[in-house]
Amino acid sequence: MKRNHAFDFLCGVCIIRMMMLHITEVCQLAQEDWWQGVMYWSFFFMSFFFFKAGYFNKTVSGDSRAYCWDKFKRLMVPYFVWGAIGSVVYFAFAWFVLDPKNTMVKALAWDHLWTTSKFYGNVPCWFLLSFFCAYIAMHFMVKVRGLRWLALTFPLISWWLYTQGNPLWLSLNNVFFGIFLFFLGRVWRWVLQRLSRPTALLLSLVLSLLFVYVNMERHGEYEMSDNLWHGDVWWILLSTVTSLCGLSGVLLSVNLPRVPVVNYIGQHSMVFFVAHYPMLVFYKMVRSANGHSLKAHWDDYILLTAILFGVCFLLVPYVERVPWLSGRWKKKVETEVPVKETLKTE
Repeated sequence: MKRNHAFDFLCGVCIIRMMMLHITEVCQLAQEDWWQGVMYWSFFFMSFFFFKAGYFNKTVSGDSRAYCWDKFKRLMVPYFVWGAIGSVVYFAFAWFVLDPKNTMVKALAWDHLWTTSKFYGNVPCWFLLSFFCAYIAMHFMVKVRGLRWLALTFPLISWWLYTQGNPLWLSLNNVFFGIFLFFLGRVWRWVLQRLSRPTALLLSLVLSLLFVYVNMERHGEYEMSDNLWHGDVWWILLSTVTSLCGLSGVLLSVNLPRVPVVNYIGQHSMVFFVAHYPMLVFYKMVRSANGHSLKAHWDDYILLTAILFGVCFLLVPYVERVPWLSGRWKKKVETEVPVKETLKTE
């Protein structure tokens, strides 16, 4: 059967949005109305990666030691390697090139080592650690009968941690909501497997329309990187659930064709995710060392976009050959469910 490209497309869109967010922030354009509109309708995109992982995770049974080691290799090894790469870029400039009064130098703090999982020079690495912790927690929750139902309370735990100032070290306050999204993905796959394609499409459209209504009337946003809840917890939760299930369900039901560039980015998302930020920091540091501000400079904005995406496209085949860079270690047993099997035919 023909491959359904829905999740590759969504993953590609999420990566593009993430990279453009970082470029927009470094050029200090994030408060512009046009970008605020983008964020208004795409705040749930980082949540999508946890949802997708749960959707495709067919089983977490088996030997716990082997499972944990496999996830450690695929997520934590790239976490440390790319974190180190970003840190080398950052500190090479911070210590030897930039003026001590530079804002990037003044921001250095020792407690950064244990309070956050964001490496200096490669901030997005936080995701890999939170992703790893969510995978491990889900594995053991599924093994204990009835324990998975606790995931229903995890968004509230995440919200409570936010009200307490997010006290957990290494930015792990978001893991609880991540685990909930894992189980949401599993449940959504279970639902779609039991529906005909027209019924799945209708349900997904209803959920999508509900998201549009809720987001317009009761808008709220969840920032997964820092576990920040902007708005009422229940409306944010409803928006997140309806957006993830509705959008993915629609695209799966219509059997979305492959969109060349976007789907390619989605299929090789790890490379774009871990490699773009050190380049962004390098560019910013070079310009800062020469006394040049990136604020509202559209020439830098366009140049950064071309450089980051262009170099990442070139890096894909080289990075993916090296497991400790890409996390692509050979698997003995396939644990993913093909997308084509998730919807019944009419």
